[in-house]
Amino acid sequence: MSEAGIIEVHGLTKTYQVGDVEVHALRGVDLQVSKGEFVAIVGASGSGKSTLFHILGGLTPMSSGAVRINGRDLSGMTNAERTELRKTTVGFVFQKYNLLPTLTAEDNIRIVQYIADREMTFAPGFQEILNLLGIADRLKHKPRALSGGQQQRVAIARGIVNSPAILLADEPTGNLDSENAAAVLKLMKDLNKRLGQTILMITHDAEAASYADRIVRMRDGRIMMAEHQTN
Repeated sequence: MSEAGIIEVHGLTKTYQVGDVEVHALRGVDLQVSKGEFVAIVGASGSGKSTLFHILGGLTPMSSGAVRINGRDLSGMTNAERTELRKTTVGFVFQKYNLLPTLTAEDNIRIVQYIADREMTFAPGFQEILNLLGIADRLKHKPRALSGGQQQRVAIARGIVNSPAILLADEPTGNLDSENAAAVLKLMKDLNKRLGQTILMITHDAEAASYADRIVRMRDGRIMMAEHQTN
């Protein structure tokens, strides 16, 4: 595999055992994502994109193949090693925000620092990110006092507070109306261009995918095609 890719996948397979039936979720996937690239993985339900997301994020082991994330080989990683990967290398943004309702926005961000045994302070440059996300004045509010769009922006801040090499976003606009969805996608694009943040976004929405540098289309556990965009 090339040394240029921050994500390198070769011959990746994932098979689940459901009773007596083997379900082949991934069937020999090859993928490379360069540092600083914004890539959208597009496909219908059952195409394998979510399984790919979970493997790249160290959330589930692969069946066979080779995967390297920022130079680290995921093959044969233990649960503890995958946990360490999530602490140090990969940030996550999910469709349902996953904010803790009893904590303020600030504490929802800081909890990721705590889990990763980091110092519980924001780096000087992170204040600029909070301003960019438009939530600097909402940090003392709990999730119930925030709009859906604001909650997702807090979730993005939480995903990048530890400066991960890669931000994995799983249907990040799925719970948002069109106006908030567009605002969140523009912010992600800005983070990618301004900070060079590598982003891999899973989506079924063609409009969301249009913000990426490259669209990779999946079907039946395979990558069918990839197309670069000019935007």
